[in-house]
Amino acid sequence: MADLRNAWGPDDPFVLEALRDSHVQQLQLIYDSSNYVFVATLEHPEFGSGLGIYKPRSGEQPLHDFPYGTLHEREIAAYEASEAFGWRLVPPTVERDGPQGIGSMQLFIAHDPQQHYFELRKDVAYHEQLIRLAVFDLVMNNADRKGGHVLLDALGHVWGIDNALCFHHVDKLRTVIWDFAGVEVSEAVRADLGRMRDCLEARDGSTKALRDWIAEAEVDAIVRRCDALLGHPVLPEMYPWRCVPWPLL
Repeated sequence: MADLRNAWGPDDPFVLEALRDSHVQQLQLIYDSSNYVFVATLEHPEFGSGLGIYKPRSGEQPLHDFPYGTLHEREIAAYEASEAFGWRLVPPTVERDGPQGIGSMQLFIAHDPQQHYFELRKDVAYHEQLIRLAVFDLVMNNADRKGGHVLLDALGHVWGIDNALCFHHVDKLRTVIWDFAGVEVSEAVRADLGRMRDCLEARDGSTKALRDWIAEAEVDAIVRRCDALLGHPVLPEMYPWRCVPWPLL
């Protein structure tokens, strides 16, 4: 998809409305995905044409550990968590109806698929963003952070996509981002973690958009993971049981 460009950007003030309300003109199935995933060509009467990634609930494969029908909701929750942190790690994502039924619609980020995590980690210029993504995956309990789920846009911003397997209350981190094990988390990131932890525990309004999409036990688990990382603010080492996804890319 290196040749695809999107007229809409993540900073456009209308982007959530456009993703939610546009007419879906065309769907192109992405064939190498575990669940049904489509590149959607969208048309809005006011905002023109754009591209989204549509993941219908009807196309989810049942899993033994995640409740069926919640994967698209977890995609939305990951976006809301990223926004609550103020980290802009997950592209704008909404729930909407579409040709295959209700699902998530995420802004398509134009990118070079050759510039995935295993390439970006070689450049120190991206390390700060990658460390922040590693922290995000740790506290949100991402069970499927593959290398190809890390994208670089034209402005040099790193995005994390395919976040459906997040938030489980049982720890099951599986990620390829282990290069920063032992790195101390910065004071700025710790401050964000502490704020998020307090807001989630208080169930205040700033986290409602996240909490609406996940279970109470999963909210409590985020608080617990924030506490653990704040108590020992160092990214963990790999552990002996399964801690990487497959395939890696």
